[in-house]
Amino acid sequence: MARVCQITGKRPRVGNNVSHANNKTKRRFYPNLQKKRFYLAEEDRWITLKVSTSALRTINKNGLQAVLKKAAENGNVLV
Repeated sequence: MARVCQITGKRPRVGNNVSHANNKTKRRFYPNLQKKRFYLAEEDRWITLKVSTSALRTINKNGLQAVLKKAAENGNVLV
């Protein structure tokens, strides 16, 4: 599975390692993804999502159902 948040759509970014001598080499900045199980009370089942920690905070704040609905509108959720 790719390193993509299923709620926010965050993906790895590209940048440079910069040494003290100012040499630049390519590197990737990965999102802080966590595999987490959530209980969908409306469907009486568990789902497993790979979400970023910022998405976890959003789920805690707004609720799972509201966040899944908004993510589906944006085309991010893969449930």
